[in-house]
Amino acid sequence: MLLETETRRLWQLDQDHVLHPYTNFERFSREGSTIYMRGDRHFIYDSEGREYLDGIAGLWCVNVGHGREELAECMAEQARQLAYYNTFEDASSAPAALLAGKLSELCPGTLRHVFYGTGGSMANDTAVKIIHYYNNLRGRPNKKLIISRNLAYHGSTYLAHALTGIRPGHIAFDLPPNLVHYVSAPYAYRRPSEIAAEKFCDFLIDELERKIVELDAANVAAFIAEPILGAGGVIVPPEGYQQRSWELCKAHDILYISDEVVTAFGRLGAMIASDTVYGVQPDVLVLAKGISSGYVPLGATMISDEIYAVISQPKKENPYFSHGFTYSGHALACAVGLKNIEIMEREDLCGNVRRLGPWFGEELATLTELPIVGEVRGSMYMQCVEYVADKQTKQPFADQVTIAKRIGAHCKRRGLIVRPIGSFTVLSPPLTYDQAAIDRSMAILRESILATMADLKSEGLWA
Repeated sequence: MLLETETRRLWQLDQDHVLHPYTNFERFSREGSTIYMRGDRHFIYDSEGREYLDGIAGLWCVNVGHGREELAECMAEQARQLAYYNTFEDASSAPAALLAGKLSELCPGTLRHVFYGTGGSMANDTAVKIIHYYNNLRGRPNKKLIISRNLAYHGSTYLAHALTGIRPGHIAFDLPPNLVHYVSAPYAYRRPSEIAAEKFCDFLIDELERKIVELDAANVAAFIAEPILGAGGVIVPPEGYQQRSWELCKAHDILYISDEVVTAFGRLGAMIASDTVYGVQPDVLVLAKGISSGYVPLGATMISDEIYAVISQPKKENPYFSHGFTYSGHALACAVGLKNIEIMEREDLCGNVRRLGPWFGEELATLTELPIVGEVRGSMYMQCVEYVADKQTKQPFADQVTIAKRIGAHCKRRGLIVRPIGSFTVLSPPLTYDQAAIDRSMAILRESILATMADLKSEGLWA
């Protein structure tokens, strides 16, 4: 009874006062939020003690798992020594310097300079702001346009929201006019019917080149791309797409921004996926989420020697680099980031993903035998199931069916948290997920899809 009373109090306070990200207000006013109280490795527990497998690592980010004593001790020790001091111009801290050195070792090529922030949206804003500054300083003030992709997700601050190509999220929000231009998502399952699968990559690269010509390369500053699109539905581009788009950008003097907020720090079995997995050497690399496993907010924008050489030259009119945040290079956050990477390397969590990731994908692929599963896609510990009302035509369920929400609710009742997005179930678990966790997750997801099919039939929503 005490637990129920306290849960109710917390639930009410949350509903009365917390404005949640991406809230469906109709649903929230009716159902409110689950209050989570603690976590342990890849499990999480709510305010009434119920246990769940965390199939989404918090939100793509708790890579080393919940409840790590080492990280808690690291935070406490750094707080005792120096929790925070500004890093403006002539001040820094040991953790900020040490983490910068470590990131420069991990990142490919000449990505040896880091600007710290507190998350992915801020890191992407910083990337574009620095690129615009860079082009101004090298005498190319017209080179400002950014090319992004439909269904891309790059954040929700004012500029990052414009970089994001998930159009329903733009409704009723203002965006900077004519700054960001979009090309097709590399979404093979939903490609135009007249384009053969083996020709889809050619189509996408030709489209990107046509967009560059349309805008004039002299006006295009950068192309921004997630190696695998995350919130847009875990969209895996066709083979060769990443490298060919990068080569096209190089040929047109367009900078390549690799947004690895989700994919870096082990999710694809490598600390940095751009070079290791896809053979791409970005000019700017954006990091967050797994950099600190979500224990404290931390983001990083890595820039190349070539960009740094230009922006680091004093300007007569203003010798300052006039960009920064109070919490850039936060000492405690950087200490946690450094310890987080140490844990990942010591426990070979990337190796765990490479060992079990293929099994994870194979087990998920067995769900395609079910009538409403249109496609299973993804890589390693970044996976997605897409649902359709008709497998032959690929017709999706109507929005009011809320297919993924229904399946997610069944999963949760059975002890698994997944992420429902429209017609998709996304799974992106902590990198500690072992075979037992994978097997249990697969059993729960299968049961939940079958239960949802039965619900839809009983309600006359699916034949």
